[in-house]
Amino acid sequence: MNVALGGTFDPIHDGHRKLFERAFELGDVTVGLTSDELAAQTRSVDREVRPFEARERDLEDELAAIAEGYGSEFEVRKLEEPTGIATEPKFDVLVVSPETKATGERINDIRAERGVDPLDIEVVDHVRADDGDIISSTRIVNGEIDEHGNLVESD
Repeated sequence: MNVALGGTFDPIHDGHRKLFERAFELGDVTVGLTSDELAAQTRSVDREVRPFEARERDLEDELAAIAEGYGSEFEVRKLEEPTGIATEPKFDVLVVSPETKATGERINDIRAERGVDPLDIEVVDHVRADDGDIISSTRIVNGEIDEHGNLVESD
């Protein structure tokens, strides 16, 4: 199967890794990585995001390690709009987190308008940090937790 997923992935954390693992369990993976412009537009919290090239390099390293274990192929493509690559007919499955499920449904609406079969939407639950809240890139950037959800002690 051809699997799509997308995001900003800055920094990458265990929640993202859970998405990637599920995607590779399902097939070959194409990851849409938000452009610098789209990353700024899609942030629910205003925070700095590293440049596309730096995020792409880290993402490819993460994906290569996971793909090898599944014998799968992967590709990273730049996303210029929120519905991105998943509207293309070649994809069968879209892997999303609970907060991006609505975007997946909108993608299927667009596909229907174009006469393309809908995607199976695979929702992957959040990974929880030690404090029970979700692991998020924003919490990592804010110094609350590390990429694995361990609480960071403040001085």
